[in-house]
Amino acid sequence: MAAWPNPYLPLLLIAALLAFEDWLSTPSCSGGSPALHPASGDLRAMLIADLMLLGSDATHADRFFRYHLMSKLITKSIQTTNPDMIIVLGDISAKGSEQSESKWVAVLEQFEGILGQYSSLPIHIVLGDKDVGGCLSLDGKLVHRMANHLPGLDSSGCGSFEISNTSFLSLNAIALLCGDNTLRFSVEKVMEMESHCFQRKRLNGPQHYHLGSEKQQDSDAHSWRQNSMTSGSGPIILLHIPLHKSDKSDGGIIGVPIFPEGAVSDHPLVSLSSKESGDDGTRLYDQLHTLPANSTQYILQALKPRIIFSAHAHSFSDYTHADGTREVTVPAMTWKKSGVPGFVIATFGQKGAVSVKCCSLAQEWYIVTGYSAFLFLTALAVRWSHWM
Repeated sequence: MAAWPNPYLPLLLIAALLAFEDWLSTPSCSGGSPALHPASGDLRAMLIADLMLLGSDATHADRFFRYHLMSKLITKSIQTTNPDMIIVLGDISAKGSEQSESKWVAVLEQFEGILGQYSSLPIHIVLGDKDVGGCLSLDGKLVHRMANHLPGLDSSGCGSFEISNTSFLSLNAIALLCGDNTLRFSVEKVMEMESHCFQRKRLNGPQHYHLGSEKQQDSDAHSWRQNSMTSGSGPIILLHIPLHKSDKSDGGIIGVPIFPEGAVSDHPLVSLSSKESGDDGTRLYDQLHTLPANSTQYILQALKPRIIFSAHAHSFSDYTHADGTREVTVPAMTWKKSGVPGFVIATFGQKGAVSVKCCSLAQEWYIVTGYSAFLFLTALAVRWSHWM
């Protein structure tokens, strides 16, 4: 075999590959505090969403390329941002509602494999529409089976926990999206009980719970209309579907129409087939990708959230509702739904302050181009050695 013309060329190629992978996997973050480590007592959470994992149904390209790279990106991001916990805001599965229980478990195991050594961090997973299905296929038994494999969630897909004196409440937003169904009533009951719990805590002092534990639920929970909590004094709300937002005329975001709840089916965004099938606006909410205005008002008034984190839109946004409640929408952590995958790092201060940083990762075509260039240079070097 011919010798390499330059004995240092293989080492240079390897060094170039390692440098490229390090650059590739390092997130670019903006906003929030520049400090890598939170102050003593503060809690730092990494929020990701829309992973769209396929579990045992994944193709070879997914397993040996996309998920391998995703693991590199996520683990490097964890090393860089140093979170205390990881929160997944739904759609961890690409088609969980179509899968058997064993395949759902395979998706969760795949996510654990992607996290590698960091799977030991506290993790909370919220259910999304890809996980449990849309409004027309939402099934309480399926939600219950899936929630059984997610510590901290009850049979309705909701969960409350406290970590580092910071309270969280995750809601099954799909049930709130889908009108009068049994799960919706269960979710509203959870909100009423949490509202009562926080009002009681305000009067009697804090109570401490841990990730994965359930709070004591009282049968005499107060209605949200009797809420005496001050704005921003409630828990951090986690849900997959964003809340309803006002249009430009109300000083909010453009493009989300205001409509009476009873006249939903007459909205022009409802397709002819929807009207003919009598879906009564269900598909309108699916198309708008936001919760109905009445559910949004319910959450804001019942819980007085400290801040809200949502997903589903596949892109980052930072919105302030009319009552002053801040809602941060987390971008998708997948190349399939967003050209630029990303995540959010949130730091929760002990005095109520919340710092949010949006972090983006490399686009897939950058990755493909970089590795292709490396393979081309390697092949060129090998041929050069033969010519010599």
